Amino acid sequence: MTALVRLRLDIGYDGSGFAGWARQPNQRTVQGVIEDALARLLRLDPPPALTVAGRTDAGVHARGQVAHVVVPVASYSTVNGTMPRRLAGLLPPDVRVWRVSVAPEGFDARFSALSRRYVYRVCDDPVGVDPLRRHDVLWHPRPLDLDRINTAAAMLLGEHDFAAYCRKREGATTIRELQRFEWHREEPYGVRDAARGDVPRSPVQQRGMVVATVEADAFCHSMVRALVGAMLVVGDGRRAVEWPKEVLSRRVRDSAVNVAPAHGLSLEEIRYPEPENLARRAQETRRVRTLNSGSGSGLSGDSVAG
Repeated sequence: MTALVRLRLDIGYDGSGFAGWARQPNQRTVQGVIEDALARLLRLDPPPALTVAGRTDAGVHARGQVAHVVVPVASYSTVNGTMPRRLAGLLPPDVRVWRVSVAPEGFDARFSALSRRYVYRVCDDPVGVDPLRRHDVLWHPRPLDLDRINTAAAMLLGEHDFAAYCRKREGATTIRELQRFEWHREEPYGVRDAARGDVPRSPVQQRGMVVATVEADAFCHSMVRALVGAMLVVGDGRRAVEWPKEVLSRRVRDSAVNVAPAHGLSLEEIRYPEPENLARRAQETRRVRTLNSGSGSGLSGDSVAG
């Protein structure tokens, strides 16, 4: 019997040139590109299959994606300690495997995760987005009131049925625990130095940068971008602060909720329990959740945001 080893891969990518994470026929995908590079490096045919923490849609980026892969020990032993460097020579510049490690006992990139943290970047400068940031920042041409947004966002925290903000998939629950949803403004580059008078402020130092941080145990399809879309119309005054909560309570998809474009979204972090709790967490997460079942019950469905 062939001895196998499970590896954890920490991954980053610019989603602009990909048709999402999941491998698809005749499409360039993050999964397909990495699996093909692994096959070449480890001399495996067919390519090994990656299991990912959070499948991202076309155009969505990642800095902190996590996946696992099971490969023969004999293949891994030939590249142990050099995999990230050698993969860098095989991968295109818009995707990187930052780290490869032997996964702890019980680790499952998808089911062992405690939470996923995304950020969504918006610019409400009336002039527009810095051209160098146009692939990862959404331009919103109306000024945003973050006090209104954060008040509305706080009303959505906790465990709820987020069907109103999801594309429902057959057999998958839409119950999620939204653990963090907050917005803040970033200072324009160089503001502190400019205040001291030693560095002049440049016209290209971006004003109006707003960052939304969204964290949950898991996300259903399009959930993050739908939540962001709802907050944008609250922030610019087109909807009342209470409106997103009212939409949530109806538990049906509302056509008035516009899904924000993919390019502003980035997966920043996947959080896992201590090694001794990995297997238990994976078992809990596989159980289908019902409301009031407890935050540890998890989901048997998707962890897709986009």
